[in-house]
Amino acid sequence: ESGVDGLIMPCHEYKSFAIAAELNRNQLQSKFASEVIRFASACMNIRTNGTIHFGIMDSVEDKGWKHGQIIGIKVKEREYYVDALDYIEKCFCENVQEIARKCIHPPVFVEVISKDSQEQRFVVEVDIEPTSSLVKNRLFDVYLPKYNEDSQKVILTKDRALYQRLGAKSVPVQRNDLAAFIQGLPDRDAQRERAELSSAEVHTEITQNLGRKLSILLNDGKSYMDDSLRYILVTNRCEKDNLNYINFLMHLNIFCVFDFDEDSNVSGLYSKYKEHHATRSYILQDFSNESKTGSPPSQKHLCLFDQTSWVFCNGRSDFLGDEKPCDENTWIRTKKKYLKKAITRICDEILPKGSFIVLFLLLSPVQKPLVDTFQEFYTEMNGTEYIVCIAESRENYGKWAHLAQASCSIETLEQCSVVGMKLSHVDATIQTMLPSTAQPRHLPVSTRGLCTLPSLEEEKLFSLEILCIDQCDDIKLDLLTEKEIQEIEQNFYRGRKIIWENFWLADKRRCGEIIEREACKDASKLLDDILRGSRLNYSVAKLKIFHHPGSGGSTIARQVLWKRRKDLRCAVIKTSYSPAIVCEHALAFRDYEEKEISHCLPVLLLIEDYDEDYLEELKNELMDAVATRKINSPRPYFILMCCRRSNDPERLCKASPLDTVAVTHKLTDSEKSLFKTKLEKLKQKDVKPEFILTFVLMCEEFNETYVRDFVGHILQGIDLSSRDTCLMRYVALLNFYVPNSYVSLSHCEAFLGLGVYTERKSRAYDFKSHLSEQARMIFIELRESTTYISSVQIIHCLVAKEILQQLSGNEPQSQLAMTLLQEKTLFENRFGRDEFIKFIRDLFIRRDKRSRGDNTDTLFSPFIEHVCKAEDCEKAIAVLKAAYEQLGKDAFFAQQLARLHYNNEKFEDAEYWAGVAKFHLPNDSYILDTEGQVYR
Repeated sequence: ESGVDGLIMPCHEYKSFAIAAELNRNQLQSKFASEVIRFASACMNIRTNGTIHFGIMDSVEDKGWKHGQIIGIKVKEREYYVDALDYIEKCFCENVQEIARKCIHPPVFVEVISKDSQEQRFVVEVDIEPTSSLVKNRLFDVYLPKYNEDSQKVILTKDRALYQRLGAKSVPVQRNDLAAFIQGLPDRDAQRERAELSSAEVHTEITQNLGRKLSILLNDGKSYMDDSLRYILVTNRCEKDNLNYINFLMHLNIFCVFDFDEDSNVSGLYSKYKEHHATRSYILQDFSNESKTGSPPSQKHLCLFDQTSWVFCNGRSDFLGDEKPCDENTWIRTKKKYLKKAITRICDEILPKGSFIVLFLLLSPVQKPLVDTFQEFYTEMNGTEYIVCIAESRENYGKWAHLAQASCSIETLEQCSVVGMKLSHVDATIQTMLPSTAQPRHLPVSTRGLCTLPSLEEEKLFSLEILCIDQCDDIKLDLLTEKEIQEIEQNFYRGRKIIWENFWLADKRRCGEIIEREACKDASKLLDDILRGSRLNYSVAKLKIFHHPGSGGSTIARQVLWKRRKDLRCAVIKTSYSPAIVCEHALAFRDYEEKEISHCLPVLLLIEDYDEDYLEELKNELMDAVATRKINSPRPYFILMCCRRSNDPERLCKASPLDTVAVTHKLTDSEKSLFKTKLEKLKQKDVKPEFILTFVLMCEEFNETYVRDFVGHILQGIDLSSRDTCLMRYVALLNFYVPNSYVSLSHCEAFLGLGVYTERKSRAYDFKSHLSEQARMIFIELRESTTYISSVQIIHCLVAKEILQQLSGNEPQSQLAMTLLQEKTLFENRFGRDEFIKFIRDLFIRRDKRSRGDNTDTLFSPFIEHVCKAEDCEKAIAVLKAAYEQLGKDAFFAQQLARLHYNNEKFEDAEYWAGVAKFHLPNDSYILDTEGQVYR
């Protein structure tokens, strides 16, 4: 409870009302009206805003409660409380009754959420707002209603009384003080006017900054939107008039929607959204994977989210079944558990923190299930750092805030909320942050013209990353600062995979040109030969690019795509999808908007770091699909540009010279000149060599001595005992021995002990700020395009090799691996766990094979072979045993132990481990072969 504080800040008065709430209608209404009118008279006479709360302890008579403790009251009928204010006309003088009605707001019912009880209780609040235009020069003396037990009727007090606020109480003005109180009326009126003017000035200032606040909150600190963030939308009923102002939602990268509008499919937001985007629809039970028919939206099945998942939370829509919208009791009893499970799965298993923002869009009055959703996200995400609320209606937001403050404070909610901004203004403001949507994307057609590719059609082909003729033209150059452009360029030269923006900015002369290596010209010539056709008339052709790690093979492949995007249909295959799905989409992509399918343009498909079996299956799928059409063409339907790392690319090129290009670290004389010139230009921009390490090493052709000296220079003064140095060694171990391995950013944060961040800033920046200077130069951050998992790698595998050697001291690598296996924080971290475990498995059991482009065929994994050679067989056995235990007693680890034992003539132990492997997988042919080799 509080007294007067600046007039605009409301004073507060509490009433437990526990006994009165159980009375009959007349008794309850007279008691409620008496308290409200007395409080209102006091506030109006003092000219202060105020709120009286029923359901909060106002005394310490009951020793079981504390003063100010929220207890709530049972509300039999809300109308009892609303109608009780009809006493205004009986208790105020006739000339101020209308004014009193305007100053005394209707009751607000705020639900009390109790973990200990399912009984529904409320705090009933009445706000008093005596604006100066209403109350100026007026006094408000009142009768108070009182229930007479004898007559069982409500009577009014004999005399009117003039009330005022003294401290935290509403008391009558004493007769002796009445004259002075009346004389002070003009001063109180003047104070009220000044307070309102001051409040209006503050409000105007906040309103003027709402656009900036919206931009900062939605973009995680950036001034523009890109595809680095995904959005989870939580919303309720969208009125027909507002459908014109939610166009910005059509352009957000929406992951899924929790929709609390039972009519959404018929006339609401969903009906509009599906006109523009491909969607998958679920009821809450199915989405949470509780029902038998639900498809689990797990990290392994992320294809579910290449189309927006629309979750109907308030009952089935017409096309999903006949379930009716549920009331609040049904929600609490059945639906709430599904909501909790769905949100837990998203936050714990699917999307890593920092990769998405939860957007609450309050379009109509808020109900409890929507607030439950906020509280579940708040709990799972440990705060509001990545939660945003937008509400045009202050009344809707007010109810939302009252209910949501069970989880966090009003102040915290206000920090993440944009309130009072018209929805049309929100729409227009966000549209300015988006890439330009006025110009649609285009594809080439066989008639040498263009066709448009709407978002809805593109999203249907979700297994392909489509490269359009006007790729990146939707970026607003004026929104990109020079610093941001420089960062895009430097990220590439530090070792990140090239992105389309690099080519686009180079074409626009906003950054330096991308060097074209000789291998790029060779690949382009081979592509021309393929397109000219041959007497074999292959329907599916291959163009293979094998490259040394870090030599620019991926860049060359994408350069070829970029150069041919105007005369071929070009796309990158997402290998997380099955060959059958890719084949289906590739055919649809080829045929799209073509009149004669026999004359379509060939489709150039880039596939990177693939598995040989996957590639062969995809090729067969495509060939079979083409064969069913029985159409002969002088040119291939599809060209698979296969780009893969290899330690011996030149050998693979010699084996198939007509369709293969080798990319090595060795530069031709002309390339050396190009690289030297480029390095000088970068230095002229004050770019330090250590911040473009991969490019610098490429300029030196990855000379071993140069790499050794360069890494040694960087590692000078490093703290060998620090956590980030230890992390560096673990990542180096994986990166050197396991191709394409990485450690998720989430694993790194857990290992470094980084907790929840309270400031709203870039997650990547926060991670970097906890690293040593050496680690910041050695690590490079990546982002997986399908799982949206941010991860960390050493900038190059040869650098990883040097780190292992230079930081090891006298510690053998087997001991480093042993220590890694004991790191519980890494093995128990949930995000990216499947990938992390896969890389650990590969470290111990993935053998080198020449067929994969490796230098040799090895008997064991390169790591195990190193331990056997540099240390001894016993150390290799010990570390394999430790891995067997840590990774759930995997049968194939037991198999490797059997092989390692019999290759070192430890036959009894080999027999034991072969038996263990066979126990786990009794019918596996590889394990049975190992058992046979032991007896042999």
